[in-house]
This record gives sequence, structure tokens and C-alpha cells, in this order.
Amino acid sequence: MLRKVAYLTMVMVLLLPLLLVFRPDLGIEPTKTESGEVVPLPEPRLRGEMSVEEAIARRRSVRSYVDEPLTLEELSQLLWAAQGITSSKGYRSAPSAGPTYPFEVYLVVGKVEGLKPGIYRYVPGEHALEMLKLGDYRKELQRACFDQEWVGNAPINIVLVAFYGRTTEVYGERGVRYVHMEAGHIGQNIYLQATALGLGTVAVGAFNDEWVASILGTDGNPLYIFPVGVPDG
Repeated sequence: MLRKVAYLTMVMVLLLPLLLVFRPDLGIEPTKTESGEVVPLPEPRLRGEMSVEEAIARRRSVRSYVDEPLTLEELSQLLWAAQGITSSKGYRSAPSAGPTYPFEVYLVVGKVEGLKPGIYRYVPGEHALEMLKLGDYRKELQRACFDQEWVGNAPINIVLVAFYGRTTEVYGERGVRYVHMEAGHIGQNIYLQATALGLGTVAVGAFNDEWVASILGTDGNPLYIFPVGVPDG
């Protein structure tokens, strides 16, 4: 009898990670930090003033922004487009192999109405932000991005951080390719949503990985940074 109980316990321990991966409504969330303050976001709109076709036609990389803050509503819409929940089963706005959802969305905030400057993590299931650090880290992030000034000047930077193990433990080494594909899906969503809101962004891939991870306080792999702001001209 004891052998049978031990065997069943071992099976459950081995299966639990797979169950977490294959249930889209159960994310593997990183441990909360000491600050841990949760900031709820406004509900995202499902209808906008610009069609998908027009957003595709107008989409451009924008590197110059006016010195204006974003609104909390604009921020909410951008994060929802990146990784928001779009079904009762927990599926998200961007396709994911599995779905294994290997990305966490971090936010480096400088100027957003009603939000303190700091570093935040987006929590899709709650459509909320978890505060990680207080303070304006945009200039430090700019230095980590080889001094690309649009990173330091934009009111916010959206950072996509990959946790490869969520996908590779299901698909093996080919899962690395799937993670990179997913980064593109999320990035295009950010571009199109920014365009539809009258905002501008640019995909930044040139940076010191370890430095950016240190600023964010993450053990994941930063892959993409998107400064977002009101276009200058």
C-alpha cells in the first residue's frame, strides 16, 4: 500500500508542470516582490476609431516623442493588445505555441497620468500592474540600450521578457524558435494598437541583455523593448 501511495505521489509531481503548461488559464507567475502593490487598469475597449486595415497602412517606426504623459487608458489598451486575456478559457491577444505563454510584459514608466514612475509587471489575469520598483529608470534603460535616446525620452517602455523553459519543456529545442515567433506576434500587436491610439513606437533589439534584466530585476531573457509616446510631428 505504501509503495502504491509513493508511486502515485511521484506521478503527480511529474505531471504537475505539464498540467500548468497546457491549461491556458493557469499562468506560471513569478514570485511577487517586496513592494507588490497592485494597480488595476481601466477596462480595455473592444472597438476603436481606426480600422485594422488603416492601422496596418499607417504603421511606422517612430523614434521622436513630444514631452507629454500617456493616459492610464492608453496604457491599459497597449498592455491588453500585447498580452491581454481575450476569452473565458484564458487565451490571450497574441498566439502562443501550446499555448505555453512564455512572455512576461514589464513596463518602465516615466510619465503616465495617475501612475508613479517605476518598474511594473503586467498581470494578464487581473488586467493590472504589479509594482516592482519605484523611480524613473528610463535613462538607465537608455544606457543599457547603447544610448538610444528614444528609450530615455519616451514616457514608457514596454519590455518583453522570455522564459524559454515554459515552451521548451513541451517542444524541446524547437521551442526556442516558437518563443521568437511569439515575440513578433506581440510586437506587431503593440505597433498596431499604438498606431490606432495616435501614438508611436519602435522595436528596439539592440541592448545589453544582462543590464536590462538587472534593471527590471528579472531572471528571464529580455528580447524586445518598445518605447511608446505621442509622436513629435
